[in-house]
Formats: sequence, C-alpha cells, structure tokens
Amino acid sequence: MHYLYILKSRSNGQLYIGQTSDLRSRLAQHTSGRSPYTKTRGPWELRYYEAYRSKDDAMHRERQLKRFAKSYAMLISRIKASLDR
Repeated sequence: MHYLYILKSRSNGQLYIGQTSDLRSRLAQHTSGRSPYTKTRGPWELRYYEAYRSKDDAMHRERQLKRFAKSYAMLISRIKASLDR
C-alpha cells in the first residue's frame, strides 16, 4: 500500500502533505527531526491519510493537493473536524 498523509504541527498548527509506502516509519522520521522540511516545525501528529494500491496514484494525489488550491480547500473543508482537534 501507498499512503497520502497530512501532518499537523503541534507548535504552530501548520499542515504538511506527503506520501509514502511506510506510514509509521515516515511519521517517525518527521517526529524525530530526520526530515529536512519538517525538522524545525515539529512536533508533528498524523491527522489524515488516504491509502492507495499504486504509488503513482498516491503521488498524483499529493501533487493534486499541493498544486491545485481548489482540491486542497475541498479536502480541508471535508476533514475540518479532524484538523481542529
């Protein structure tokens, strides 16, 4: 399986979107500071994920959310309660 995921920074509320084939390991990398972009913005917690059978599908969804504001806004609107906790 491949996953698209959204993390939320506990320190400043910032969201981060990524994709991986090993969600637990990737989350551990983010929370331990081994990921360059998220290193100084943590700690992070997983707030949302989508599972895909294909890596290409997960990568396509990640690109869609990062490049198209409307897709991102629609997802954020749909999962608002999960992000606000």
